[in-house]
Amino acid sequence: MKTRRATRRTSFVTPFAAWRDAVLYRLVRALRWFRPTTRFVLGFSVLTLVTTLLLAKTHSPMSAEFYKEGDVVRANVISPADIAVEDQTATVERRLNAQATVLPVWNYDAARSEAGARRLRALWQDSQRQPETRAGSNNRAAGERRAATGGDAGDESDESVARAVNAHRSDPSSLERLTRLLREANEGYIYEDRYAQYLTPEIRLVEARTGASVGNIVAQNRLVPLSNARQSLSTRLSQLTGWRPAEREALIEWMLPLVEPTISYNKEATEAARAAVHKGVAPAYTTLKRNQVVAREGDTVSMQMLTQFAAIRDYSRKQRRPHHFIGLLLIVAALYGAAWRFTEYRSTITTLPLSKVKAFVLVCSAIVMQLILMRVGFIFAESISGQSLAPPLNDPMMWSFAIPFAAAALLLTLLVDTQLALITAVLTAIFAGLLAPNGMLMTCYAMISSSAAIYGIGRYRERQSVTLAGLFVGAVNAFVALAVMLAAQQPLTLNAALLAFGCGVVGGMLTTIFTAGGLPVNESLFGILTDIKLLELSNAELPVLGQLALRAPGTNQHSHAVGQLAEEACRAIGANSLLARIGALYHDIGKTAAPEMFVENQTGDNPHDRLRPTQSARIITSHVTYGLKLAKEIGLPKQISDFIPQHHGTRTLHFFLRKAQAHAAEGETVDEAEFRYPGPKPQSKEAAIMMLADSCEAAARSLAKPDPENIRTIVSKIFDAIVSDGQLDECDLSLRELTKVRESIITSLTAIYHARIDYPGFNPPSLNPSLPPISPAHLDTEERGIGYTRPSEVPISKGGEVEDEAVTGKVKN
Repeated sequence: MKTRRATRRTSFVTPFAAWRDAVLYRLVRALRWFRPTTRFVLGFSVLTLVTTLLLAKTHSPMSAEFYKEGDVVRANVISPADIAVEDQTATVERRLNAQATVLPVWNYDAARSEAGARRLRALWQDSQRQPETRAGSNNRAAGERRAATGGDAGDESDESVARAVNAHRSDPSSLERLTRLLREANEGYIYEDRYAQYLTPEIRLVEARTGASVGNIVAQNRLVPLSNARQSLSTRLSQLTGWRPAEREALIEWMLPLVEPTISYNKEATEAARAAVHKGVAPAYTTLKRNQVVAREGDTVSMQMLTQFAAIRDYSRKQRRPHHFIGLLLIVAALYGAAWRFTEYRSTITTLPLSKVKAFVLVCSAIVMQLILMRVGFIFAESISGQSLAPPLNDPMMWSFAIPFAAAALLLTLLVDTQLALITAVLTAIFAGLLAPNGMLMTCYAMISSSAAIYGIGRYRERQSVTLAGLFVGAVNAFVALAVMLAAQQPLTLNAALLAFGCGVVGGMLTTIFTAGGLPVNESLFGILTDIKLLELSNAELPVLGQLALRAPGTNQHSHAVGQLAEEACRAIGANSLLARIGALYHDIGKTAAPEMFVENQTGDNPHDRLRPTQSARIITSHVTYGLKLAKEIGLPKQISDFIPQHHGTRTLHFFLRKAQAHAAEGETVDEAEFRYPGPKPQSKEAAIMMLADSCEAAARSLAKPDPENIRTIVSKIFDAIVSDGQLDECDLSLRELTKVRESIITSLTAIYHARIDYPGFNPPSLNPSLPPISPAHLDTEERGIGYTRPSEVPISKGGEVEDEAVTGKVKN
């Protein structure tokens, strides 16, 4: 158990990486039930829907304009269609006119006149009673008069009335004449003076008790104020003959309260009638024609304009919303379809660092994130401008210059390809135009800003490249913002120019911030290998490289030497030299499983001398499969892990194959597949150069005298063998490029194994026959192993590999 624990290999996976991989696996596991085409269609549909929702305006173009009467119109307002607008002024006037035709309702009580005459007779009879019985009656009469007049009638007044009545009780005609006068005073339509304000030239009477309509009457001719009726009665009573003045005064005071109003204003019924008429009046409408200019920039907002603005907003919200959404959905689908076709075409004419589907997903995800930034930016611009009163701070276009329109294009430029970044910039600019109030001008601004980000920087070799790109974009934004102001006919004041310039610079800085934040995320999600990522992978402190240097120092030195050769060769033909150098560091990491089985790590006998050929072949070829497993475990990018199987291709271990055939029993067939590397053949120029450099470095190390002539001979031999074996058939390396690669490798090997100065009187111990030979364990790395005097002696297989693992561990001259 202790031995097993001691030999357990090191785990290179961090807990966070394991957790991340588990989460991603669960997220994508459900999608694996669908076919690739179905997954693509579903993803495309979701992408189109999300983009449409972000583009769809939840408000009309004017909803952010909180105008009040007297404000100045900030931009031209144009009617999008024929819209019926309610004319509130005309509607109010029409309803007021309709209400004016409604006659006020008055209650009419015809029994009031006769009731006064009856009360008069009753009071007359009470006043004629004997003194002993008249006191109570007089008190009741006084109470009735006080209730009618609302005043206080003293006992002295009652006594005066009683004396006046008793003085004339012998005249039967006196009561009749007084009754006639009272009836005449109560005739007609008498109303209280306080209701005079509700009178109109014509009124409508209704029966007070039954509510039945009496009819309409002309107020001027037939309506009498209560004060006039009482005054008329008072005048006539004062002219009575046969009555003393004191008696007439007492009689007037006694009879005036008996004159009462016969009609009264019914406020509730009048308001109900007018409300019914108001409700029944249809609003007055005016029509706005399509493309009619409702208000021009600089106009003063009037009440009529506010009504028209409200009608346009209501129309956009209710009538056009489904049409607007469906139209946007179709446009977005067409734009993304064009982007997909362009991505597909681009992947066929150039080598992208990721598949066409992943490239399209990266383009679309960048556009969606850019769209979110723009949507939020426009909201902030409108909010800030809405809170400002003085120009140019109240212009949302000024604040829109600070939106980082170039972030998505810059991200695609640094990660993938300038042409895909350009199509990203085009779609971003179009979407910006759909969101911005001044669409075309903002589209131009976004397009120029993105173009500056795409073509204004070089390769992404250091982190400060993003900062430099943002500064360049900010400078371009500043001048383009001034141009947009002039094109929009904005007043070019000093404050406006400074604000536009500053917002443009801020847009460049925000581009740097959002791009720098998105780079590592997208590198990880899409497995994109940038130069910065490659430089991070070259860190010797990484666990896998540290284990390689510790357990297989010879392999580690060989990897660095191959990386140097491959880097120079890639630079000669314009390939990715950094990718080749970093790929060389990892191409043999599988040898850490059994480093002593490979000659560059051996210090004594060759272990293969004690193994069967099939065992040796299985051990040697397994460093490829184990290397791939280890690369997957540590999350090595695919572009790097591809070097592990492709630098050997599908070549066979000819020495062990022939040895197995020689040791085979008569009639036994040896399976050649057991002695062949799993492949595939090199798929890229960098992988092909890696195969060539790997074999040439091993062969040059095997030469006892690596002079330029021997190096050229052995390199040419390896090149011819690899080409003859068909190992370069699947990569796009041309013959001209192959020649340049060969000359570069020859030059590099000659520089590495250059001739050394011979010191007079000193012979190296290994060349002095009088000294005992030094064991291989004490030799330097460059001297350890096999030294072949002639290039023809180097054991090169038909596939161009040096099979030095097959040679016994002896030093040959």
